[in-house]
Amino acid sequence: MEIKKILILGGSGFIGNAIYKELNPYFNTFATYNSARRSFDKNQQFLKYDMEEDDIYSILENLKPQVIISAVRGNFAAQITAHQHIVEYLKDNDCRLYFISSANVFDAYRKYPSYEHDKTLSESVYGRFKIKIENMLLRLPQKKMGILRVPMIFGNGSPRIKDIKKYIWDNEPVEVFPNLVLNVTNDDKLTQQIHYLINRDKTGIFHLGSKDLVHHEDFIKEVVERIGEFTPIYKRVFTTNEERYLAVLPKDNKLPKNLHFGYQDIIDHHVMR
Repeated sequence: MEIKKILILGGSGFIGNAIYKELNPYFNTFATYNSARRSFDKNQQFLKYDMEEDDIYSILENLKPQVIISAVRGNFAAQITAHQHIVEYLKDNDCRLYFISSANVFDAYRKYPSYEHDKTLSESVYGRFKIKIENMLLRLPQKKMGILRVPMIFGNGSPRIKDIKKYIWDNEPVEVFPNLVLNVTNDDKLTQQIHYLINRDKTGIFHLGSKDLVHHEDFIKEVVERIGEFTPIYKRVFTTNEERYLAVLPKDNKLPKNLHFGYQDIIDHHVMR
């Protein structure tokens, strides 16, 4: 059986690098990087790619991956151009794209969680940008693409946890949103789920987060308790007087039971490692 060749865009970022580490032992895995870290220069599986200057099409032509995973970050206009070029490549080649999207594609719907085939609508620049790329992919045959909508991502090396630790150590307030109801994930759970989707050639729209919901304030306070014996200052931010939801739950495309998890698993993870 042929080993799939995979290209991860954004392999030097937190999520891209976690996906690379998860998939590399099992697939012929390559990743792009645009970071000053020297470690990537020496790794033959990492390709230098500056989204604002390089054309992704030439990398795809040279590498000929069967699976592309887009975890790239940076300039929105450059990302849109890059994804337009990827879509052109997908049309002409035996290849599919998994695009890491966000719960923010639903951030205009405040009153309930969102499911895979709900209509997207966003009030944020970030959410509208993700919708724009999603819409490009939805015009492709389904077998060519997977849209992976993820909620807030935590994990020991995650930017969110690093920020929280920095605020605590600098005696700065940690922002919490008391009225925000969300689901969550971390790098370990997300990369395992992506691994499963690739293995089983799954395509379509997937909501990859905890199966249950939690208030942002409660979640952050529990995470902080796990980080250590601190009494941080909390800044409670009320964007609305009513509860608002930023949660993506699966209805149609459910993963197997062993890939389900609750928000408590994400909190407990901070103690175990």
